[in-house]
Amino acid sequence: MRKHRIYGIVMLFLGLAIVYSCSNNKKSETAAAENKEATAGKDDILTGEMSVIVDEAIYPIMLEQVDVFKDSYVNSKINLIPLPEREAINALLRGEASLAVLARELSKEESVGFKHRSISPRIYPVFYDGVVFVNNIAEADTSMDIKTLSSLLTGESKAKSLVFDNANSSSLRRVKELTKIEKVSGVSVIGLKNSQEVFDYLLKNTNAIGAVSYGQYLEYRRKFGEENKIRILSLQNDSKDGKGGYFKPSQSTFATNEYPLKSEFFVLNYQPNLGLGIGFSAFLTGDRGQRIVLKSGLLPATMPGREIIIRDNIN
Repeated sequence: MRKHRIYGIVMLFLGLAIVYSCSNNKKSETAAAENKEATAGKDDILTGEMSVIVDEAIYPIMLEQVDVFKDSYVNSKINLIPLPEREAINALLRGEASLAVLARELSKEESVGFKHRSISPRIYPVFYDGVVFVNNIAEADTSMDIKTLSSLLTGESKAKSLVFDNANSSSLRRVKELTKIEKVSGVSVIGLKNSQEVFDYLLKNTNAIGAVSYGQYLEYRRKFGEENKIRILSLQNDSKDGKGGYFKPSQSTFATNEYPLKSEFFVLNYQPNLGLGIGFSAFLTGDRGQRIVLKSGLLPATMPGREIIIRDNIN
């Protein structure tokens, strides 16, 4: 009898413990859910986390932009997704991110999905980069004319190899647009995986010409300094305004349109709400973001202002 009584008391306490535990778990889950909702509600144009798809040709400068933005707004987190242009556009259409920085806007056909969801993009120019041709300094060539470029693209000339950072890159698209050539040779034209592979290829193969972005070349030159064995070729501008002259890429030749392979980059914001995309876009196109561009050697879409202090008296 006594054993039954003890057993009953033990079971009673055990039951109470289980009920108390379940109650606490439920409260914890409720509190966690409420906390999550509260945190989500606090996301605004300068807080929260988001992914941004970027053309890998501009990855170096976008890394710098993100670092400065995060230092200024510590409650924000930007995750960059660097991809070749064609892959970047496909990723944007799949919804892997709602904001991208690319060298072109979406076409009418590509924008259909967003229109069906009543999403109107906010698109702003950010800066100008360019496609540059580079070779090993051991080579005698220091310039490239459009006729030679076209013959290399079509395979008519097999004197040299033309090496691109990727078959889906914006660099290849821009070169095809300039030369008005749709189909390129699979023999004289080589598509690698990234710009670093292009530079490595040129160091080992002097009889080749590489095509990368100006920003990628500047980043490579900063890393190697005096040991840099890769140089930029002057490119012919055979347009009416260019008068057949040869120009190297620079902020100046981008501004005057003398360099024929200038590329304009845009921030494309397809966020359906007023989230972090607005804040990051404003930063990129604002004074601080444009100063970062200017310092990098690329051309800002809007030239940052200069502060001039005027004193009444000179001591």
